[in-house]
Amino acid sequence: MSTAATIDPKIVKDLRDRTHAGMMDCKKALTEANGNPEEAEKILRKKFNLAAGKKAGRETREGVIASYIHLGGKVGVLVEVNCETDFVAKNEHFRELVKDITLQIAAASPLYVSRDEVPEKALKDEKEVAAAQIKGKPEAVVEKIVAGKVEKYYSTVCLMEQAFVKDANLTMKDIISSKIGELGENIVVRRFTRFAVGEGEAAAAATEQA
Repeated sequence: MSTAATIDPKIVKDLRDRTHAGMMDCKKALTEANGNPEEAEKILRKKFNLAAGKKAGRETREGVIASYIHLGGKVGVLVEVNCETDFVAKNEHFRELVKDITLQIAAASPLYVSRDEVPEKALKDEKEVAAAQIKGKPEAVVEKIVAGKVEKYYSTVCLMEQAFVKDANLTMKDIISSKIGELGENIVVRRFTRFAVGEGEAAAAATEQA
């Protein structure tokens, strides 16, 4: 079995770049996976999702409100990201995460934080459009295709389900879960607003989790 001492540092760095996990976590995962990067990544994902799930119900009364202006003042973002303590709110790695979130919102134009916030009417309209596009096919086939198109819709309009602009292999949920595992606190994107010059109020997406 491989040990942390025999793991190639380049493989550790590559795994860290892909997962945003800590160096020691990457070494431990690679050791457990006998040096296999793909298996180590699965181990880390499982660990991060478990850690995030355990902390999901914990109160987040601290955090920051951050802003970002992009493209020579053509796009602007305001976002509130919460954590549990002021200590983490001031942490460099937490601030880096918040910056990545503002970049994501500016670049990918999400409308909601998560699928829970998608209005019933918007979801109904999306399903009707999808069904109309494949009219005439068997009902079971229609249901399956519509379900797939709805998932695609969620991955387009929901921040947490969008592919990370810096690494399309990861979703924003993966990025935030990884930071929860690293910092040991629950982290919540509470709300955001995105403005784009010339697009008016309809372009500003303001969301807030209950």
